[in-house]
Amino acid sequence: MGMKSWYDARVMPRLITLACGQPAIADRRKAIVPLATGHVFEIGCGGGLNQRFYDPDQVTGFSGIDPHEGLLEGARAQATKKGWEADLRQGFGEDIPFSDSQFDTVVCTYTLCSVADQARVLSELRRILRPGGKLLFLEHGRAPDTAVAKWQDRIEPLWKPLAGGCHLTRPIGSALRGAGFAVEPLGQGYLPKSPKVMGWMEWGVARKESA
Repeated sequence: MGMKSWYDARVMPRLITLACGQPAIADRRKAIVPLATGHVFEIGCGGGLNQRFYDPDQVTGFSGIDPHEGLLEGARAQATKKGWEADLRQGFGEDIPFSDSQFDTVVCTYTLCSVADQARVLSELRRILRPGGKLLFLEHGRAPDTAVAKWQDRIEPLWKPLAGGCHLTRPIGSALRGAGFAVEPLGQGYLPKSPKVMGWMEWGVARKESA
C-alpha cells in the first residue's frame, strides 16, 4: 500500500470524523437531524455522527451509504445499540443502491462537498425520495463574501487531496434548487472559531414537490 492509499484509507477518514464531530458542528446537527421522519436515508452515514440526534419516535426505518467500509462498521455498531434494524451499505452517491421513491426523508450533512459529481448525487437523492419527501441538508461551501471566495479558489487545489476530495467552492442552496428541489433555508453563517475559507455553512429543508 502506497503512502497516498494508506493516508486515504487509514488517516483521512479519522481526521474528517474528528473535524466533523467538533462541538460547534454538533450544534448545527442538532438543528437539522431531529427533523427527520419516516423511512430515513442518510448519505455519508459512516462514523454515525448523526445517529444520536435522530428522534427515535419519528423514525420508522434507517438506511444509508458510505464509501468507507471501516467507518460503516462504527455506524452499524451504533445502530445496533439503538435497537435499529439499519440497512447501511458501502456505496457512492452517484449510484445509490435503493429504489425510486423509497424514502420519506434524506439526510445530507457535510457530504456534498466531497462527492465526485454533485449534480448526479443530487439527482439520485431526489430519485429515492417519495413525492412530497424532504432532504435535510447541512453543508459547507462557497462563501458569499468576495474576498473569502477568492481565497477559497486559491486554497482548494491544496486542500482537496488532504481532505478526501473536499471542495471549498461548491454552492449549496443554488445547487439544490438547480436539481429541482424547493429549498426552505433554516440558517446560514460562518462557523464560530473556524477559518472563514472553510467555515461557510448553510442548512435547511429541500422538498421534492408532488407532481
